[in-house]
Amino acid sequence: MIQEYRFGSITIDKKTYNFDVEVRWTGEVLRWQRAESHIIDKNDVQRAIEKNPDVVIIGTGESGVAQVTEKTIKFFKENKIELIIDKTAEAVKTFNILSEPSKEKGKQKKVIGLFHLTC
Repeated sequence: MIQEYRFGSITIDKKTYNFDVEVRWTGEVLRWQRAESHIIDKNDVQRAIEKNPDVVIIGTGESGVAQVTEKTIKFFKENKIELIIDKTAEAVKTFNILSEPSKEKGKQKKVIGLFHLTC
């Protein structure tokens, strides 16, 4: 699904985006904005949580500068949603692997990727 990530851009289904994105298992791509650029708080992930995903993958930027708050991590645990946090290049790889179609009917995971493209 995601063909390429480079500092400041991401190519998904042959379309390049130059802003942070939320990518859903359905193929939908949305702009992802946060209240504070490098702090990822509960309110910044709320839209993704409302879709009842099995897994949320957060890409924290090329160098991993963006930080997920403890309150946000706790929120995921309380809602029994798997959370994976990594630098964006690795987070993209994980997203692609987890988004591959399941060979077992009805076993496809609902995965959402939240990707910070710089820093």
